[in-house]
Amino acid sequence: MMRVIPCLLLKGTGLVKTVRFADEVYVGDAINAVRIFNEKEIDELILLDILATVEDRPVNEDFLRDIAGECFMPLCYGGGVHSLEQMERIFGAGVEKVAINAAAVNDPGLIEQAARRFGSQSIVVAIDVRRSWRGRAQIYTHRGSRKHGLTPLQHARQAQERGAGEIFLNSIDADGTGSGYDLELLGEVASAVSVPVIACGGAGELEHFRDAVDAGASAVAAGSMFVFHGKHRAVLITYPEAHELEELFAIDAGCRR
Repeated sequence: MMRVIPCLLLKGTGLVKTVRFADEVYVGDAINAVRIFNEKEIDELILLDILATVEDRPVNEDFLRDIAGECFMPLCYGGGVHSLEQMERIFGAGVEKVAINAAAVNDPGLIEQAARRFGSQSIVVAIDVRRSWRGRAQIYTHRGSRKHGLTPLQHARQAQERGAGEIFLNSIDADGTGSGYDLELLGEVASAVSVPVIACGGAGELEHFRDAVDAGASAVAAGSMFVFHGKHRAVLITYPEAHELEELFAIDAGCRR
């Protein structure tokens, strides 16, 4: 079954949701959300601290340990991670995967060192992408505030060569909009690497998951779909029923045959 992964944004000890990395809305307590997702038997969970890199502060290891202790599913954590020592402590807190973003751009050798020490399967390189007014895809870090010269394809290839086990590809332009993934970007990156690519940014309905898979995604992640309900965006932690996902991806598999 295709992995369908809730992506939660951590600010302090609470969860928020953004639109294009701005306009934060508080959506509740992180540990409570994890408990609800436990009940729904989700595949995996991604937790991203959106201010750790911007504020240049250390990972809140005690809080992370509390969250990991509640998780019945594999947990990936990202936010402010820039050293092997930090990763060691994060894994020690019970986290299965670490996502690195700014550090992967500024110090690509860290990817290689981390993969050698902890195993490629534990290292995810997160790539945040925004398009210019001309439509050119550009990499940003520090919550979308710093632009870098590498293209997403160059960075994804480099991450794979250095030993990353997965690429987490996030569209800033589509974040929180519900308008669908950036399928062109996703297809280009997925075809450029052989490691799994997790699509994120823009999912608003189940069909968007299938679109991402058709474009080359190995897994799909979403935020708003799993924390909001209805046109008024009432806060509700939710997740598709197993039969809905089975039917969705069975249709996809049928179309491919």
